[in-house]
Parts: sequence; structure tokens; C-alpha cells
Amino acid sequence: MQAGKLATYEDLLAMGDERRVEIIAGAVITSPPPLFRHGRAQNVVGSVIGDPYDHGRGGPGGWWIVSEVEVRLSTHDIVRPDVTGWRRERLAHPSDSGPVDTVPDWICEVISRSNAAHDRVRKRNLYARYAVPYYWLLDPLERTLEALRLEADSNTWAEVGSYGDGSIARIAPFEDIEIDVSRFFPPAAPDASP
Repeated sequence: MQAGKLATYEDLLAMGDERRVEIIAGAVITSPPPLFRHGRAQNVVGSVIGDPYDHGRGGPGGWWIVSEVEVRLSTHDIVRPDVTGWRRERLAHPSDSGPVDTVPDWICEVISRSNAAHDRVRKRNLYARYAVPYYWLLDPLERTLEALRLEADSNTWAEVGSYGDGSIARIAPFEDIEIDVSRFFPPAAPDASP
């Protein structure tokens, strides 16, 4: 890619299928591969939310819930959220060719030590700018979940709630089900003291 040129989806394609990159404000952002804790949290969120909302098992259905799908917010803003959801009335027929061009209704990013500022600052601001209605930040190391809702009139985030181990809650936009937040985290390490 030429210096000074803003990156696009075509630049991502040129990098091949094994890439873990995003484009934000035309800059290519590379992320390291996820560690076990991150990958597990991502899978569990997809299952806990996807079973009732995507598959309709024990919940209302009506959503697409997917992991690691490229979303093109604009020509120069292409992200790959950890877990993403769309209401099916807004994304009736998703395509398998290229990124999704519909702004998600919900995004969950799993925080890693290597990407905390990226998710907490850069992506948080980006998702507000493109009017993503709900943003969750799941930190498996700290064992916390922060749920945010976009205030449409100001494009700022309002806290829906903060949750930790032992929390059982109905969390927007998935308030039709009770979520045991502890399921998102790996089992606690056994206490080494006698």
C-alpha cells in the first residue's frame, strides 16, 4: 500500500485470508491472535446470546449473531468485532461475499491486555459515530461486562449496567432472557492457599 493512501477493503483482500486486521480512519490496524481466555469468552457470548436470539432456543429469535465477521461501516472503516448482532428485519439476507455493509444493532468486544485501549477508546468512539445502538465490553481477565446504549440525540454512550461474577441480569438489547454473566468467564483458578 502506498504511503499516505487511505486503506480500503481491497487492501484487506490483498493481505490474504489469514489476516487479523481492521481499517479505522483509513489506517490498517493489526491485532495479535486471541489467547485462550479471549477465544473462549467470544465463543460463550456467541452461544449464550445466539441460542435464544439467533436460533430461537429458549428465546425470541429474530437476530443474526456471528463472530469475527467483517463489517464495513464506511469505505475507510472496516472492523471485525468479536461478536456482532443484527436484527433480521434490518439484515434480512446476509451475503457470504465480502463484508456486511449494514451497521450492527449490537457489538460485543472481548478485552485483551493487548487491545484494551483499541476497544475502550478507538472502537467505542467509532461505533458511536456510526450509531451502533448497543456496545458491550467483556473483560475476561477482570471478569466484568460493561453494557452501553447509544444516546441517539448526542451520539454518546449511556451505561446500561456493569456486571461481574455472580451477576444474573436482563441486559439490553437481550432483556428477554436472564444472563448468568459468570458463564462468560473461565472457571476461577483454585485457591492456592491451605
